[in-house]
Amino acid sequence: MIDTMNKTLSVLLVDDDDDFLLQQEIRFRNAGFEVRKAVDTQQAMAEIAKARPDVAVVDLMLEHVDSGFTLCHQIKKADPTIPVILVSSVASETGLEFDAATDEERSWVKADVMLAKPIRFEQLYREVERLLKQ
Repeated sequence: MIDTMNKTLSVLLVDDDDDFLLQQEIRFRNAGFEVRKAVDTQQAMAEIAKARPDVAVVDLMLEHVDSGFTLCHQIKKADPTIPVILVSSVASETGLEFDAATDEERSWVKADVMLAKPIRFEQLYREVERLLKQ
């Protein structure tokens, strides 16, 4: 359980898949988070400009095949302290593996964690919890 010291934590969910957004929104709200959503990079950056999220969960393929990478760069440029989790179904669809496990990988990916879809909420929540404790 994340110790919030009486602060409601916020998560920004960015995905063009309405089902994924709805499922994660329900689960994060049930976990006590304020949830904000965006379906593309422009909307995501507008949400960040309104209020800094405590964590961002970003899909790799948004309006373009690699928009998630671009958005991660924009988020880290706007505020390098925002933890970013990049999620993608690329591995299951193409067999290509991406990771953000090493400093070198994180230097170009700009995500703190990369997770493959389909993703279990427990796995996603565990990474959010770990990142927020850092």
